Amino acid sequence: MKSHMLLDPGISTSQYFRVDLSITNDTLGDALKDPESCQAYLDRVLEKHKKRVAFGGYLERRGLYDGFGHFNPGESGKREYHLGVDFWAPAGTSVHTPWKGRVHSWANRTARGDYGPVLLLEHLIYGKPLYSVYGHLSSGSLDGLFKGREFEMGQEVGRLGTASENGGYAPHLHFQFVRDLEGYSGDYPGVCALEQLEFYRENCPDPLDYLNFSQ
Repeated sequence: MKSHMLLDPGISTSQYFRVDLSITNDTLGDALKDPESCQAYLDRVLEKHKKRVAFGGYLERRGLYDGFGHFNPGESGKREYHLGVDFWAPAGTSVHTPWKGRVHSWANRTARGDYGPVLLLEHLIYGKPLYSVYGHLSSGSLDGLFKGREFEMGQEVGRLGTASENGGYAPHLHFQFVRDLEGYSGDYPGVCALEQLEFYRENCPDPLDYLNFSQ
């Protein structure tokens, strides 16, 4: 199924580079301890490979969340498996919907380590609903939204936020598909514990399988 690019369409997929932020990447060191060190690491990787956007992370086991208390509530296990794909690019980069959709819900989740401004759209794919999650947007991306607002395929839905507004991360888009929102509104888990992984693997399919994205 044809889809539109998620980020600024002026950046071709040839300018994307898959990055590994998992706990098995020994080159990370302390790169994920704060937004500045994370950005510096990504900048070095992109400069080395002469690319503009770093991406990846579906079902990646990360240490990135160790410093954020709400990822580790205790009773359900340590949440460290990433359920979407991240696209790391400069703050202000435009974000677009891959298909026609309508607004399901949105929120500004301001806790440190959370999504910051987040938007959820509902799509109809092969006759079945599929929801897309856009996390870590700019605050202004939420202006003018209302439930049921329609977006055409490829229409801009927002822009990437800064670390001061996106939950405390280097600027990036957290993009995730969800089959069943389980009653969530303006939110859906983007990271899970090992004990929950099989459920979320089924409920949150790999976005790259849907996005005509071959790399």
